[in-house]
Amino acid sequence: MNFATRAVHAGLEPDPTFRSVIPAIHQTSTFAQPAVGEFVEDFDYARSANPTRAALESALGELEGGLASSFSSGMAATHALLSAVCAAGDHLVLPNDLYGGTYRLVDKVLTRFGLTYTLVDQADPGAIVAALTEKTRLVWIESPTNPLLNVVDLREEIATVGGRAFVAVDNTFATPVNQRPLELGADAVVHSVTKYLGGHSDTVGGAVIVKDPAVHEQVRFIQNSVGAVPGPFDCFLVHRGLRTLHLRMAAHAASAEAVVGFLKSAPAVEDVRWPGFSGMVSFRHPDAIGIAQRTRLFTLAESLGGVESLIEVPQAMTHQSVEGSDAAVPADLVRLSCGVEAPEDLVADLRRAIGAGA
Repeated sequence: MNFATRAVHAGLEPDPTFRSVIPAIHQTSTFAQPAVGEFVEDFDYARSANPTRAALESALGELEGGLASSFSSGMAATHALLSAVCAAGDHLVLPNDLYGGTYRLVDKVLTRFGLTYTLVDQADPGAIVAALTEKTRLVWIESPTNPLLNVVDLREEIATVGGRAFVAVDNTFATPVNQRPLELGADAVVHSVTKYLGGHSDTVGGAVIVKDPAVHEQVRFIQNSVGAVPGPFDCFLVHRGLRTLHLRMAAHAASAEAVVGFLKSAPAVEDVRWPGFSGMVSFRHPDAIGIAQRTRLFTLAESLGGVESLIEVPQAMTHQSVEGSDAAVPADLVRLSCGVEAPEDLVADLRRAIGAGA
């Protein structure tokens, strides 16, 4: 089946009791046991497993081509994967253009427990090779990156590592509609499902999808031990979002294409970036803050990937944690998350916001 068909049907099995087409929301903390130590499948306590969460994990695994675990946020997912794969003394290779929250987790938290890291220009395979050491356990890749929207050749990057380290790819911006890293040889994919997978800015969650069953068991162990799991209703919302993912991503891309067409000739706008898919666009302008505060359709807010359009200034908002590091972003950078509104209305909003400050 092609992706659109799989997106609609992934993880959907009729309810075994009442045959409802959409799985029930199992809003419960625990499950009755027929006898001491006996329970149905994995369902003894909702931190360990929940049928609603299991349905979402089945769907995520099917769409990315691996074994999925769900978490209460994208950062919880990232933490779980790093905790499952790495140990004290291990070395990480990270892109120097990465999400500020990932940098903060590694630099401010995990280094206290003996992890070390090197920031590299991941667009240069030679830089990755040069950074690898005998202690390198994991190479982290973002493509497109957050917030500069650099795109790398995943197949080439993974081949460059050549099995010398575990390769994890943050696929939040691209989604499996546009790229499936596990099929290209990556060992793991991480998502903030808060973004495009959920798609409606109404829930927070994360996911880890891996190829190796042994690594999957390690991630599940961390999931249960730490307990950063999503609630049933959050799982239901994300699963519902997956069923229109292919349609929404096409609409996001159409909006972004129109916006980019305008920005490339807009006054004082420089360095317009769009990966050619998805709804993420960035540009630089000396009045970045003013533009962000003058838009009307583009809501000034952090996050991305919802059906409504958002605008932010990363240096002052989502990426403050990287200030002073090699991952710092320009103060004049504007990041757009183009939603699924009429593209011409989004262009008009930006034209007014940019022109009003001239």
